[in-house]
Amino acid sequence: MSTDQLSVIFAALADPTRRAILAHLAKGEASVTELAKPFEMSLPAISKHLKVLERAGLITRSREAQWRPCQIEAQPLKDAADWIEQYRQFWEESLDRLDDYLHELQTQEKQNEQSK
Repeated sequence: MSTDQLSVIFAALADPTRRAILAHLAKGEASVTELAKPFEMSLPAISKHLKVLERAGLITRSREAQWRPCQIEAQPLKDAADWIEQYRQFWEESLDRLDDYLHELQTQEKQNEQSK
């Protein structure tokens, strides 16, 4: 996964409406009309959000007669989660080392107080 593609994915996820659309699609495919119901916006506005999600690879749209169902695509979300996971591990390890260091300082402080 390229950094540029990650940028497109994170830009798409930055909008709360698009995240809500993805949450809806995580339950199963839906039409544009169904996706628009919870929002106070026009169908063209929802379609713009869908185009952003589609460009990011987060959804696909197919055609079944008059119905154009949208489906979530899991792989780009997994790629973004994998990228974030690297940093979560880094911060957990850093915080664990800090915790160990603070524990060591507290132990030394107790020993110093007891030896006085």
